Amino acid sequence: MTTAVETRDWGVEWAAALDELELDVVEVEAMLADERRLAETPPSNLWRPPTELGALPLELRPRADEILTRQLAAAEEIARRLTANRQQMAMTSRIETGEAVKRPVYLDCAM
Repeated sequence: MTTAVETRDWGVEWAAALDELELDVVEVEAMLADERRLAETPPSNLWRPPTELGALPLELRPRADEILTRQLAAAEEIARRLTANRQQMAMTSRIETGEAVKRPVYLDCAM
């Protein structure tokens, strides 16, 4: 007699889990490609690894590695853009607009 655990197809369940994870990466990549969409899109739900699936089947390892590589590239691009944004904010904060400091327009040297 086989139990429900023995009849589960781990490969199919892992493939479904990788599909879900890959959709998250595709969404981030699309937002990075379209800054307007990035500003208007609320954050998505965090991906949670499936429970009770056991070890990743070897035939799915290349796909999992490719998804990980894409995730790392997206995270690196996000970090790069955050750094550029901070640098731009620091630069613009040093630009004198004349509004904060009132200086004389002319100097009377006749005195």
